Amino acid sequence: MKKVQASQRTRQTISDLLTKGTGREDPLSELIRLAVQGMIEEALEGAVRDLLGRDYYRHGTGTTGYRNGYRRGRVKTSEGEVNYSAPQVRDVDAGSLKELRKLLGGRSEALERLAVEMYARGCSTRDIEAIFRDDEGQSLLSKSAVSELTEVLWAEYEEFATRDLSQIRPLYLFLDGIAERLRPGAKRETVLCAWAISWDGSKVLIHLAPGTKESTECCRDFLQDLQRRGLADPVLVVTDGAAGLIRAVEECFSASLRQRCLAHRMRNLMSKFSAAEIATEFKQAAKAAYEAPSVAMARVLREDLVERYGKQYPTAVRCFEEDFEACIAHLNCPATHRRAIRTTNLLERLFGEERRRLRAAGSLFGERPVLKLMYSAVIRASDSWRGVKVTEFETGQLKRLLQQLAKVHQKENLLAVQKGSTTNCVYGPPP
Repeated sequence: MKKVQASQRTRQTISDLLTKGTGREDPLSELIRLAVQGMIEEALEGAVRDLLGRDYYRHGTGTTGYRNGYRRGRVKTSEGEVNYSAPQVRDVDAGSLKELRKLLGGRSEALERLAVEMYARGCSTRDIEAIFRDDEGQSLLSKSAVSELTEVLWAEYEEFATRDLSQIRPLYLFLDGIAERLRPGAKRETVLCAWAISWDGSKVLIHLAPGTKESTECCRDFLQDLQRRGLADPVLVVTDGAAGLIRAVEECFSASLRQRCLAHRMRNLMSKFSAAEIATEFKQAAKAAYEAPSVAMARVLREDLVERYGKQYPTAVRCFEEDFEACIAHLNCPATHRRAIRTTNLLERLFGEERRRLRAAGSLFGERPVLKLMYSAVIRASDSWRGVKVTEFETGQLKRLLQQLAKVHQKENLLAVQKGSTTNCVYGPPP
């Protein structure tokens, strides 16, 4: 056994465990500890191989340094203490090896989560089984073992979905939904998602929750949950054209501007033209109105489009005029922010990544497994989001806009009081 590397001995121990079993009450815990041990030993042996430039028990030509046996190392994990064999070297600078041991010792929990991360980033349980196969083709982790390990994702989601939101100061709030099959044989159900650009310009994922469907009641419950957890009113809320979501936003964020997603609206407009009709000029005219320099100019361009195309394309023009003020709400905000706040495209890309991972997972049904994979996909994709710059000048613009919105809301609320109904407004404190 002298010439057998420590990682190979560990692999043999794992193989024995899988074939012969163990007298311990928790074989899965033992398997996890051995898997962590094996990964640490393989990482250290690979570092020594790179350091010396030769494999185990191979003589080098013109190289310095040699292997000098093993010493014991240990790390503490949630499954208990894990002992491993660390290879030693002589007559060579072993600084990189020491750094790796230090890193492994401080990141044992991350090593345990390796299978979880692979699952979250798109590997199916079958893929993970294949990755964890030893030289003899025996998988170190079965499908059931992977499923047990990935339950940590559900715990992460539950914490995320109930956390306090009072520390988030939303400047722009984005809302959208995606239909997923949460139950086998049932129709697809909507999962609602919210993210925001805060006053400091950072982008943050706020919530992800099943809504059954994009009805007013479901969307209202989703938004009221955000408010109960302390989320303040944003300056502007961006949604698609779902009627239930729009009504819920108008009820819950009555003092905020509402922006209709222009990507969705342009697709709606183009659907009003037949394949034989050339809509290029109409599309350019609509885009010019939606992206005008100011609200006043947008309204002028709207009248021009209606006059030019009203008789030629009546259906498209009616679609263009519908909810027009919501389509140009972003023009009230700083010019440098408008491109980032006039669509929900970031959520669309997020949903695309989530769909890719669900396809990789195969036949995945049930609210719990679907939600934990959706959450893991979107929260990891959100790590790469770039923030938006909010200058001192733009902060001043937004503060003045807030004051104007507050005055309008107070006036409308006064009228509502006279009619016997009121609405609340709770803006987050601007910088």
